[in-house]
Amino acid sequence: MTNDKELSSFIPKRDTRYEIRDTIVNRGLLFVISGPSGVGKGTLREKVFNIFLDLKYSVSVNTRPPRKGEIEGKDYYFVTVDEFKKRIKENKFVEWAIVHGDYKGTPIKFLIEELQRGRDVLLELDVQGARQIKKKFADGIFIFIAPPTWKDLEDRLRKRNTEGEKALEKRLKDARIEIKYKKNYNYLVVNDNIKTALKKIESIIVAERCKIANYKK
Repeated sequence: MTNDKELSSFIPKRDTRYEIRDTIVNRGLLFVISGPSGVGKGTLREKVFNIFLDLKYSVSVNTRPPRKGEIEGKDYYFVTVDEFKKRIKENKFVEWAIVHGDYKGTPIKFLIEELQRGRDVLLELDVQGARQIKKKFADGIFIFIAPPTWKDLEDRLRKRNTEGEKALEKRLKDARIEIKYKKNYNYLVVNDNIKTALKKIESIIVAERCKIANYKK
């Protein structure tokens, strides 16, 4: 069982296509991509991993049904609500939250083991999850993905066609609250163009890995 005191000793530190990690780094860096539903986090995350071949992705656990095209163990681990609650009691999550009525959480074991090995890890989280992670990993690099306009966000959610009108309205309502937390992040990336937004995230990752503070003394 891992508690918050133990977690505090696993604070991140630096890698590269970015393929083979340098042996003089400290613990791995923790990158967190966050933002409202429909902003394009998943698409950007997939493209980031095509650039940074050594970057590790922590797959979240989710209680909602898989969407079309989603793959078990790649996009999410899909479990029942009862199983999720069981894992909460067993301290299996570094963070968890109820998002749009479904439970979502980040497994603790994978995250800590990868950071200890000096490997950089990327999490794609909702705002609630990112807030919990920041309390335990204050040295993490937090990147907020924002839509260019509210109209763009609504259009993206409608085109996705994965929710009914009621669920869509809830996501938009939640998004108005979530975007207020952007000031708590290290970086803000407006996703008005996938290629441009991806380039900005790439630049952030490279810059963070080059920081002197992330190397052994």
